[in-house]
Amino acid sequence: MVVSGFIKDTFAASRLVKFSTDSRFINVDYSHHILLHIENPNGFTWNAVMRAHLACGSSREGEEIHTHVLKLGFGSDVFVLNTMINMYFVCGEMGNARKLFEEGAVLDSVSWNSILAGYVQMGDVEEATLIFKRMEEKNLIASNSMIALLGKAGRVGNACKLFDEMLVRDVVSWTAMVSCYEQNEMFEEALVMFSRMNGEGVSVDEVVLVSVISACSNLLAVREGKLIHGICIRNGIESYVNLHNALIHMYSSCREINESRKLFDSGQLLDQISWNSMISGYMKCGSIEEARKLFDSMPERDVVSWSAMISGYAQHDRFVETLELFNEMQRGEVRPDETTLVSVVSACAHLVALDQGKWTHAYIKKNNFEINSVLGTTLIDMYMKCGCVENALEVFYGMKERGVSSWNAIIVGLAVNGLVEESLEKFSEMSNHGVAPNEITFMGVEPNVKHYGCMVDLLGRAGLLEEAEELIGTMPMAPDVATWGALLGACKKHGDTKMGERVGRTLIELQPDHDGFHVLLSNIYASKGMWEDVIEVRGIMRHQGVMKTPGCSLIEADGVVHEFLAGDTAHPLMKDIDRMLDEVAVRLKMHGYAPATNEVSLDIDEEEKETSLYRHSEKLAIAFGIISIKPPTPIRIMKNLRICEDCHAAAKAISKVFEREIVVRDRHRFHHFRHGSCSCKDYW
Repeated sequence: MVVSGFIKDTFAASRLVKFSTDSRFINVDYSHHILLHIENPNGFTWNAVMRAHLACGSSREGEEIHTHVLKLGFGSDVFVLNTMINMYFVCGEMGNARKLFEEGAVLDSVSWNSILAGYVQMGDVEEATLIFKRMEEKNLIASNSMIALLGKAGRVGNACKLFDEMLVRDVVSWTAMVSCYEQNEMFEEALVMFSRMNGEGVSVDEVVLVSVISACSNLLAVREGKLIHGICIRNGIESYVNLHNALIHMYSSCREINESRKLFDSGQLLDQISWNSMISGYMKCGSIEEARKLFDSMPERDVVSWSAMISGYAQHDRFVETLELFNEMQRGEVRPDETTLVSVVSACAHLVALDQGKWTHAYIKKNNFEINSVLGTTLIDMYMKCGCVENALEVFYGMKERGVSSWNAIIVGLAVNGLVEESLEKFSEMSNHGVAPNEITFMGVEPNVKHYGCMVDLLGRAGLLEEAEELIGTMPMAPDVATWGALLGACKKHGDTKMGERVGRTLIELQPDHDGFHVLLSNIYASKGMWEDVIEVRGIMRHQGVMKTPGCSLIEADGVVHEFLAGDTAHPLMKDIDRMLDEVAVRLKMHGYAPATNEVSLDIDEEEKETSLYRHSEKLAIAFGIISIKPPTPIRIMKNLRICEDCHAAAKAISKVFEREIVVRDRHRFHHFRHGSCSCKDYW
């Protein structure tokens, strides 16, 4: 065209510009180059090139064209003006867009809608409202945009008022209002609005149906969800991928997992969200193995897929699998999100997997993750549950924002680690920082059953058993199982068999399936040699089908968590462990330690009792720790049950004789054994 001279023909040149700007394969610079060869470009040509720059966000080139437009006298062309306004707001330069708008000699509805759309896109409610009020003709597009903006800004009342004032509404108006309610968690109102929409015969589309299905998911309204599903089928849009995914999520939220799977299997266009929704649904319904099968068969996994599986394992107390899958995720070089990291740290806390927990903390810092209130509190809890008070405090002091949960984690963590004075100091510091305590911090609220349970525990520790029982009798509410359990533990500790029997039988009546109360009462009898009563309690357990939970202890060494059961013989290093147990027995006896066989609930000879005691899970774990963990690193153990009196005495003795720090976290509290003493002051 340049050689033939046709480039001078304005119409022919404009067609060439339109072709180049519409083509996805031609760079916008080439269109700009063509424009510079046209002697007399018209408004259509300028618009086409500006739209091309607009599409790729080229504000600098757009400003150059704006200058040419003004020089050539096209500044008063309303179509060119509207395109320039649109270009500037898309490029994020609302100041220039507003200046053009205010200086425009001729404005039409597109001008008003364009400047309004800019402020709506920015989320600037105040400026958008001012523009909307100035509009002489508040057209449908503008009103719909304002309802959507007000909904996103949480101004539901303003959105409702505007909607009610509209003389004409279309499907977008109704959809904007339904979405407004759904986005602001007013799910029932969203369903009512959709019902009104349906009642007025307004046609529905995919967007409004997705919002309504989301409302059904949050309300667990499966009946209404099925009705919406029927509308999708009747309109022939059930297979739309967004609707399909919303329905899968709705059914799984309502625990109708088979319906979710039917939809998933029938999907013609499944995407990543479809797979992730199905995995999350299985996890929510407790179908862990089905979730794993689906996860393993995924064509592609993203961070959401990994997070759904890892979080699901953690929520269902499958902590070993949580860490194993996280390690696999790391090998796949997938960057975790905050939800994943919270689940991993939580799993480390439950397993007392300190090495893994420290590695995860280091990973968080190395990759510049923000340690917000949730992640920070989880890290504090992990370190406290591993007995690493200093690390927990380091995290706490490094947090920018500390909510009540963070303070509680520190206060409770210090207390359970035996640092009562430090815990009280933190409590005072919490008040000085203006953080309002809740019932977990046990102050500033009306006394409830937890507070009474705490008082009963304190009186029991002091040996004031009668006062503790009297307090239970005067409680303004019915005492719970934990309160009675605190008194039963005190009876055991202080050897009050009579009260212990009375309280124990009360507890067995309150919670007949709780193995711990049966065992505790049985141990009280056994400590006094009352074997007939022991046999009676064991008989009650058999009759009621109550099985004693076997003792289990976890210990981490070199990043691997090892599990020991009472009487265990399966560990690969069992021969070495047995040799260490023999050495422990010899050295402890040399220092005057004698096994406390009075608690062994079997009427057998003393030698068998001693053998039974030496095979307790925590002793196996301690022996393993001595041979596997080099000093001065503490031996850290998690026990699923309350540590028995003999193991407690043995751990104290081992900490002195072997000069090792031992930290045992049992069902109730931490025990820090150092130099022959325990942080619990021998009360647990």
